[in-house]
Amino acid sequence: MLSRVAVSATRALIKPKSLAASYSAASAHSNEPVAKEHFDFFPNREVVGYGFNGEPGYIDNPMFPYPSIRFKAITKELEPLKQKEKGDWKNLTLEEKKTLYRASFAQTFVEMNAPTGEWKGAFGIAFMVVTVSLLTYVLMYKVGIFPEKAETLSEEHRQEMLQKMIDLRWNPITGTASKWDYEKNDWKK
Repeated sequence: MLSRVAVSATRALIKPKSLAASYSAASAHSNEPVAKEHFDFFPNREVVGYGFNGEPGYIDNPMFPYPSIRFKAITKELEPLKQKEKGDWKNLTLEEKKTLYRASFAQTFVEMNAPTGEWKGAFGIAFMVVTVSLLTYVLMYKVGIFPEKAETLSEEHRQEMLQKMIDLRWNPITGTASKWDYEKNDWKK
């Protein structure tokens, strides 16, 4: 038993950590340094929160409005603004506030929720598929690939079937026979 514990402990030590374990929500919300793997994916981008399922990454989604990393990396142009941001925001101009916002987020909520027009392409493709299907059907019908209509669909055959139903008194309560006058040999009026 002791050997099994030793083997499993050795495997746990040798087994490499998964990428998900290397960056956790705790490291994103504390002063601990974030794992090296994180910076390989997003160099020079500040970790600011938990994000989507605790994964570091940027996505504009109204369901998860605060991504775990900033949209842009901090550059030499943004560095003075980041220092100014730490002070009173009343000292920032409107353009500086917009620049800081665009450094953190790619889109506003209005831009995220704006209609994309994607439905037009989907409807266009659907209509093209329906058109091609109908044209194929018409072409097949004209060429004569479909078999001839069954004789049971002819008007003469339908009249014969109706007469047989009347003769057999088919459904005499609510059906065809209930509307036939057998004494006068004509439809009831």
